[in-house]
Amino acid sequence: MPAGVAPRVLILGGTTEGRLLAGALDGWSVISSLAGRTSRPLLPPGEVRVGGFGGADGLAAYLRERRVDALVDATHPFAATMTAHAVAAAAATGVPLLVLRRPGWVEGPGDDWRRVPDLGEAAARLPRLGDRVFLTTGRQGIAAFAAVDDCWFLARSVEPPAPPVPKRLRIVLDRGPFTVEGELRLIREHEVNVLVTKDSGGPAGKLVAARAQGIPVLMIDRPPAPEAPTVGGVDQAVAWLKVAAR
Repeated sequence: MPAGVAPRVLILGGTTEGRLLAGALDGWSVISSLAGRTSRPLLPPGEVRVGGFGGADGLAAYLRERRVDALVDATHPFAATMTAHAVAAAAATGVPLLVLRRPGWVEGPGDDWRRVPDLGEAAARLPRLGDRVFLTTGRQGIAAFAAVDDCWFLARSVEPPAPPVPKRLRIVLDRGPFTVEGELRLIREHEVNVLVTKDSGGPAGKLVAARAQGIPVLMIDRPPAPEAPTVGGVDQAVAWLKVAAR
């Protein structure tokens, strides 16, 4: 890196960790890329681009065109396709890649979790486990439950979901973080008897509320971890970048 030239980092973001990392890289040239799936995203500081790259080849071309010195995949833990593209593009260009992932949740005393590999298996487990479902898988995951006719669903998302959706569905449009008190209020008000969620990590108010109410949780496991250096926090990511991108 020539003296006096700020290293350029591309952050594949859309998460809290991605925004915090962009803000922590003072003196760096930071580009944050958002998928564009919400109309009013929370924007990180610095340069922001919105939309896809056109697959791994398109991302590799962008890395070369913008002369990116390091790539950070700070996407959602379930954004498996984007992560695979990041791994392939980094390998094709030689750009160092870091995966920034918040740690997953760990079951504790009083929890009643049933881990499942995917949305389809979660839908198949209903309604034997419960028939009034708090569904917190994001709007793109709601379609997997469209054929579950024996359950009533309370689903929360930032924007309304597109069809297909369950026949008996109430949507709450809201953006986190959410408090334990608020989650308990929703569960009690709607007489929820099972929670379905992804192992996204981060604030766990809904899991604390489920434990307090004694209701089971269908926990959808994360996709397999990518073969790339991985850290769980912003400070660790900054430390890695100081070595890799200079």
